Amino acid sequence: MVILRTGPSEASHRYVIDSVRETDRDRFLAALFAPEPARSDLLALLAFDHELARTRIVTREPLLARIRLAWWREAVVEAAGAGRPRDQPIVDALAEAVRRQGLMPDALVALVDAREEEIEGPLDVLRTGRALAELQLGVLGVNDAVTREAAHAVGAAWLMGEGPERASLLTEARALRNRLDARALPILLPALTLDRPMGPWRTPLAYWWAARHGRY
Repeated sequence: MVILRTGPSEASHRYVIDSVRETDRDRFLAALFAPEPARSDLLALLAFDHELARTRIVTREPLLARIRLAWWREAVVEAAGAGRPRDQPIVDALAEAVRRQGLMPDALVALVDAREEEIEGPLDVLRTGRALAELQLGVLGVNDAVTREAAHAVGAAWLMGEGPERASLLTEARALRNRLDARALPILLPALTLDRPMGPWRTPLAYWWAARHGRY
């Protein structure tokens, strides 16, 4: 018997919101500039990404880390199906995002695979940043080459420490801002905090001003 999936519970939505706000405040604030339901779906993706990134903290045993990521790999494939998703709040919210936006399971698995490289070696920031950016762009309905290039650059820069390589990626992304789809601004705005440290009260105002003027 096939059990048709219902929408995520209010508790799952609240869990995702609280989790991203606490662990990823800058990208949480930027996601708020997206209209609903894309906003909720972006937050589900950020919560998912955070859970994958936590793998190296939760366990330093490679086998256990791979088992944990295998659980998420199976969960996102299930989330794209018609059945009830696993009883976990992030999976619950992610399943709704996948159904609503038509996200492909392969794109979600690509992010898991990119994070798996970090178990026994350095994270490939270009691959990982691109994988998340592609999912976010899918949620926002953006697919042009210029915007994708900018989003890939910002996504990779977000994963880097301060240095010339990150600065180069930000310069590359900003050079495209007059030609990109403005719908992608909620995933580009966090670039502002990478080279311009801001206090907790200044960040929302800076994002608001930048969003109005198409800056990041």
